[in-house]
Amino acid sequence: MANINLIGGEKDGVGKSVVTRVIAQYFLDRGQPFLGFDTDRSHGSLLRFYSDYASPVVVDRYVSLDTIIKAATENPEKRILIDLAAQTHDPLMKWMDESGVLETTGDLGITLTYWHVMDSGRDSVDLLKKLLDRFGSRLNYVIVLNQLRGENFDLFEKSGEKEHAQSLHARIISLRRLHEPVINKIDDGSTSFWAAKNKSTTEVAGLGILESQRVKVWLNNAYEQLDSLFL
Repeated sequence: MANINLIGGEKDGVGKSVVTRVIAQYFLDRGQPFLGFDTDRSHGSLLRFYSDYASPVVVDRYVSLDTIIKAATENPEKRILIDLAAQTHDPLMKWMDESGVLETTGDLGITLTYWHVMDSGRDSVDLLKKLLDRFGSRLNYVIVLNQLRGENFDLFEKSGEKEHAQSLHARIISLRRLHEPVINKIDDGSTSFWAAKNKSTTEVAGLGILESQRVKVWLNNAYEQLDSLFL
């Protein structure tokens, strides 16, 4: 069965692209074929780090978005991964509503999952409520508590939205914090996570031995979280 994964959260700066890159690397390391679509016109992470697997998609053009459904139907053995840039949520939702995307994917046997990437702030909780209220049980959900953008999720725990999400069978995972200088060095060098954990430090500019080890530990934990969803 084809599986479309929308990596969003609507709010800018919550770490959607990092989460998308982790999932893409997970698919590669686990031998799971995938196709990526990048909605960021200026500096898309999938196009930057996984160009062999990704294509651009323009969210305010229905004919462009339609290629996602076409790809899912023509490649049922591949997972579809979509990195939703900031300010793309509303036009995407409009396309879904006006094109009957949920009804079509249901008829075609395609699973549609929305990954809501959260930081520790109130906005992420409010946006989650908005998402759950709008789609209810019509969507599958994965909630990602991104500790790269805050480690205290008390607002989420106490808001009632955790229980709301769980009542809709949402799955909740955490992405641990990775030392910020390490992330910065990886991004500044346009280094993939695979290269950061596997190549020698002489091949990855600026990344020390223990920094490379920290990437391995961090990815291993992230993969354990993803294994609970995909295996």
